[in-house]
Amino acid sequence: MWKNTRNIKFPIVTIFFFFFCGTWASHCWGLSLLGPLPLQSTGSGRAGSATMAHGPSRSAACGILPDRGTNPCPLHRQADPQPLHHQGGPVTIVKCAINKHKPWLEPTYHGLVTESDSTVLLDPPLIALDKDAPLRFAESFEVTVTKEGEICGFKIHGQNVPFDAVVVDKSTGEGIIRSKEKLDCELQKDYTFTIQAYDCGKGPDGANVKKSHKATVHIQVNDVNEYAPVFKEKSYKATVVEGKQYDSILRVEAVDADCSPQFSQICSYEIVTPDVPFAVDKDGYIKNTEKLNSRKEQQYKLTVTAYDCGKKRATEDALVKISIKPTCTPGWQGWNKRVEYEPGTGALALFPNVHLETCGESVASVQVTVELETSHIGKGCDRDTYSEKSLHRLCGAASGTAELLPSPGGSLNWTIGLPTDNGHDSDQVFEFNGTQGVRVPDGVVSVNPKEPFTISVWMRHGPFGRKKETVLCSSDKTDMNRHHYSLYVHGCRLIFLLRQDPSEEKKYKPAEFHWKLNEVCDEEWHHYVLNVEIPNVTLYVDGVSHKPFSVTEDYPLHASKIETQLMVGACWQEYSGVENDNETEPVPVASAGGDLHMTQFFRGNLAGLTIRSGKLTDKKVIDCLYTCKEGLDLHIPEGSGSGVKIQANPSQSVLTLEGEDVAELDKAMQHISYLNSRQFPTPGIRRLKITSVVKCFNEAACLSVPALDGYVMVLQPEEPKISLSGIHHFARAASEFESAEGVFLFPELRIISTITREVEPEGEGDEDPTVQESLVSEEIVHDLDTCEVTVEGEELNREQESLEVDTARLQQKGIEVSSSDLGVVFTGVDTMASYEEVLHLLRYRNWHTRSLLDRKFKLVCSELNGRYVSNEFQVEVNVIHTANPVEHASHMAAQPQFVHPEHRSFIDLSGHNLANPHPFAVVPSTATVVIVVCVSFLVFMIILGVFRIRAAHQRTMRDQDSGKENEMDWDDSALTITVNPMETYEDQHSSEEEEEEEEEEESDAGDEEDDITSAESESSEEEGVEPGDRQTASRQQQLEWDDSTLSY
Repeated sequence: MWKNTRNIKFPIVTIFFFFFCGTWASHCWGLSLLGPLPLQSTGSGRAGSATMAHGPSRSAACGILPDRGTNPCPLHRQADPQPLHHQGGPVTIVKCAINKHKPWLEPTYHGLVTESDSTVLLDPPLIALDKDAPLRFAESFEVTVTKEGEICGFKIHGQNVPFDAVVVDKSTGEGIIRSKEKLDCELQKDYTFTIQAYDCGKGPDGANVKKSHKATVHIQVNDVNEYAPVFKEKSYKATVVEGKQYDSILRVEAVDADCSPQFSQICSYEIVTPDVPFAVDKDGYIKNTEKLNSRKEQQYKLTVTAYDCGKKRATEDALVKISIKPTCTPGWQGWNKRVEYEPGTGALALFPNVHLETCGESVASVQVTVELETSHIGKGCDRDTYSEKSLHRLCGAASGTAELLPSPGGSLNWTIGLPTDNGHDSDQVFEFNGTQGVRVPDGVVSVNPKEPFTISVWMRHGPFGRKKETVLCSSDKTDMNRHHYSLYVHGCRLIFLLRQDPSEEKKYKPAEFHWKLNEVCDEEWHHYVLNVEIPNVTLYVDGVSHKPFSVTEDYPLHASKIETQLMVGACWQEYSGVENDNETEPVPVASAGGDLHMTQFFRGNLAGLTIRSGKLTDKKVIDCLYTCKEGLDLHIPEGSGSGVKIQANPSQSVLTLEGEDVAELDKAMQHISYLNSRQFPTPGIRRLKITSVVKCFNEAACLSVPALDGYVMVLQPEEPKISLSGIHHFARAASEFESAEGVFLFPELRIISTITREVEPEGEGDEDPTVQESLVSEEIVHDLDTCEVTVEGEELNREQESLEVDTARLQQKGIEVSSSDLGVVFTGVDTMASYEEVLHLLRYRNWHTRSLLDRKFKLVCSELNGRYVSNEFQVEVNVIHTANPVEHASHMAAQPQFVHPEHRSFIDLSGHNLANPHPFAVVPSTATVVIVVCVSFLVFMIILGVFRIRAAHQRTMRDQDSGKENEMDWDDSALTITVNPMETYEDQHSSEEEEEEEEEEESDAGDEEDDITSAESESSEEEGVEPGDRQTASRQQQLEWDDSTLSY
């Protein structure tokens, strides 16, 4: 059949037209050719060669490429001719493709990539589809290969995208996305960008490439467990209370730098330390597994590690310290029960480290009361223990104070029978036990009701009773029982009675004043001052004024000439069988005689009872008398203790602090101090008590803070040693004693006070037990309050002798003097220099000195009402009488009777410059010079006589020796040897004087020449005797020839 086609005659143009139109229609208008069209072969010129046009296909033909002629398709789009062998010959079919369609991508892609990898796993896979790609028919004779449907690449759109897309297979459009650099999940966990695919088809102008739409790509970077957990802190601390089971004590926390939840989260914690009673959960909370005991272990140290969810362990473990403290009890902590106070050191902080433990409770306010207990010291606290008169003067009170309870001594002896405190560290306190009273001598005090006066007393009343107890009472001595004025207590009431003078107008006036006070019956020391100025009476108790709650009026007393008796501790009245205004049974006084009795006895203690007439005591003096020298002190620096309210009582023994902030209250408590301003405080214990009230926000006491009890130990002060020095012995002429000026007893007196301190060795002396502490004496300055000069032997005879002093100078110094037959007493607080000046002016006069040979006096000074007493300084004064030396001319060795050589022991006052250190250094009088000259002349005559006798004896011996031969000896058997009584007396007298010289060691060169005796002269003449004649010389000292009958 195909063979016959060669004979068919078609014009070539007609055949080409039909082929072109059929092919174009098939591709462009979808027409289908049912069969192949036989065409004249234009390729090789062979008969029967033809080109077969295909039917519809994915990439339709656009023209026929003949072997010769014009090809309408671009050269680069021509298909390679392939020969087809059909019915004996190959047929080459050429297709010319056109890039008509765009590549196609999925709208969204999701990808995952690991930090350690570069290829992204996408879902769905990255495949670009293009409709221009060829389809392969089932016929085996036709193979179509085109490039218009291939995918040549992908393009990523976005800034700083660390990815690129690579085509794996152009024909299938498959591609991959991979990272251009190493990814770090910790820096960025995910990326989002767009991607486009483009095919390989391009036109002659290069713009025929087709691009797909932009697809969105989401890529998440998967983490790698590259970081280990790290704890936020290297160590943790916590404090727990023993005996409690805690759900959580503290929390340890670690972090991981990885980005993924799998590796960045901490999945578990572990306690590495073995055998500890603690456990940790997965969140890092540590708790105890059993109750803890601080006595067993005070602190636990744990090592804790952490793991992330990738099971990676922390590179560095954490240290946990858990301290165990005893069971929390609300109260004050950080204080010492005993506090030692050294005198003279100023204020001492009592609670420098104290703080209030509230055990975590919310506190609204805290009130603290600090109390210093000093009731057992003196009269309620430590005060100056001078006499009451001296204290009044020191506080500025006017003179004229009469002391009714003075310290017994000298002329002030009416308190001798009362029990007192035995020590000298505190004031003079007198005890009244309800059976005794004291009669004050007449003239000590005088009270005029018309004039103002003041009564001052320290009183501790007790035990409580229901009877009248008299403190002070002035009543009739005889006949009647009228009370002129009195101060007494009745239960808890204090009553003052003052009857008007009979000369007053006969009408009712206030006479009895009543006060009801708790202080009267609390058995504590209190200071009472009554300022009386009728019709007003003001009472001050511990410096606080009180008005009477009841005043009773009465008529003035009837006129009488009965004398009054002033009593302390009781009331004087006549016993008449019926008691008058008394509730106690009177007790007879044996020394008074008659039917006189005392009644209304006081029970308790009294001290410092004084009356001052003519003037009232002002409030300043009253406060000074009551003020304690010790107490609590509080000085809060700026910036501390803000918001704390502080209150103190007048005696500074109670402090009350109140605040809302516990921390500020602690600071205020730390500044509370103890202060004792006395130079020599009373040693002993002062008790401390702290009470606290803690309130919560519901205005109720939520915490019970126990009270604290402590004490301040005031150490013993270094006691001063008061030393008196001066001339102990001197002689004066009788005329000086009888003169108006008299003789000064203490012309060169000096008063000093020293204390002895221990000085620690320097360097390493503390470690060396052989090094001992040295004692150093230091001179200090303080006041004296008493100096007493007493006469030894017989009392002073006021008719012929006296001790006198310049009263005008005393008034300038503020020192008072009182005299008696026993001597004089100087009282008043003043310096030691003032007392020296006053005692220098003390004179002794005696206007009948004929029978007086000597007089001895003793001086003693003291401080603080006898607490510190000086040495006894004794002075002996000799009276030199005018004597006639002729009366004793025959008594060559006799001494005057008024010369009394005595040997005294003196106090070692080395280091103190005295005006005349020689105790016997006195100015010689005229009589003394005459006596010394006479005695010296008598001794000279004796020596001269002895010398002449010896010279005559020696001349006689030489004459006798020259008249005889040397071998002849004296026949002395008939001779009589007598002892020279003069020489024996001189030897004895010489030995006595030598002994006195050795004991006294005070003779000078002139005295030695006057005291040479005959025995000493003989001894001096015989110093040149040869050794062979020593025995003869010794015999001649005792024996002499009786040559009274020999002639010269």
